Amino acid sequence: MARRLNIGAVRSSFAPWADPAAVPLARFEGVTKRFGDAVAVAGVSLDIYEREFFALLGPSGCGKTTLMRLLAGFETPDAGRVLLGGQDLAGVPPHRRPVNMMFQSYALFPHLNVFDNVAFGLRQDAMPKAEIRARVEEMLEMVQMASLARRRPDQLSGGQRQRVALARAIARRPRMLLLDEPMAALDKKLREETQFELKELQARLGLTFLIVTHDQEEAMTVADRIAVMRDGAIEQVATPAEIYEAPASRYVADFLGDVNLFEARVDRVEPGAAQVRLASAECPAGFTALDDDAPAPATQVWLAVRPEKMTIALEPPPPGTPNVLEGQVWDIGYTGDWTTYLVDLAEDRTIRVARANASRLVDRPIGREDKVWVSFAPDAGVVLTR
Repeated sequence: MARRLNIGAVRSSFAPWADPAAVPLARFEGVTKRFGDAVAVAGVSLDIYEREFFALLGPSGCGKTTLMRLLAGFETPDAGRVLLGGQDLAGVPPHRRPVNMMFQSYALFPHLNVFDNVAFGLRQDAMPKAEIRARVEEMLEMVQMASLARRRPDQLSGGQRQRVALARAIARRPRMLLLDEPMAALDKKLREETQFELKELQARLGLTFLIVTHDQEEAMTVADRIAVMRDGAIEQVATPAEIYEAPASRYVADFLGDVNLFEARVDRVEPGAAQVRLASAECPAGFTALDDDAPAPATQVWLAVRPEKMTIALEPPPPGTPNVLEGQVWDIGYTGDWTTYLVDLAEDRTIRVARANASRLVDRPIGREDKVWVSFAPDAGVVLTR
């Protein structure tokens, strides 16, 4: 295999979406698609840039696959435009578009071996035989399948079939590679390994990748930016860190990872901070949250706090500690690297608290039915208005 690429050096300064002068490679302009009375895509506008690894993330039926199929040419928009490289793709058939699609099923030809599967599209393009051989060998080497070039798909594992499908998809050097749930059929460990390999391959090739997935961890791992979709519309577009740490809505906060949501209203606003009071009696003193964009007093809000940003202890924190909750451990989940505690608060409310297992030994493990105190720093919570 070729020498590993330093992805960090390649991606550390990559942010064309932050440059007002940057021109997107793919653009959706107010795109709508209906199937009968059902609206699959509702007025979506979105830009994807050259060499970007972009993810469409959302639950089944949210419109993400339809949006990809509109770009591929397998569907036609009812309104709006889809552009690639500045060209309106209206009327351009799928085989004439400079994109290639890797399907969830991989769609390999069962009667062809690995080499011939990868070579199929190149032969359709009437590429000279010598060039086909060189290109196929290059692709198979890149996906670590050169030694299995003469095997048929039924002689391969699921992960190997996926690599062949990927090699076939990139062999024609499309401007964009479209990946529809490409790792759904792989087991968890192989899926995690493949995600990093796919990320390295994309950086090495310098192609633009668009992936559709419902797996939040997959999107967070591979993508430069993520569009979270809901009911045919886009809720938020941002980098993985921005979406996780600063979600735009309760839906986004809840869809990406675990989150504790506290319904509240704003009591007062100070420079860079807000004091919010809960709708319930869980914390009579209210919570303090650092927020540069806190809404006006009396506004109804929700405070979102990730479980890993909370601390849990068997003893009460020192006086004056902000954002303290008292409760009882209802259940515990141990996953090796993390322990998750379900803590019952007042008024039948349960929250999640996660603690990294950084040490093998603890003086006194927290157990079920223990009385505990949970707290979090003012900068741990995000104030949401929708």
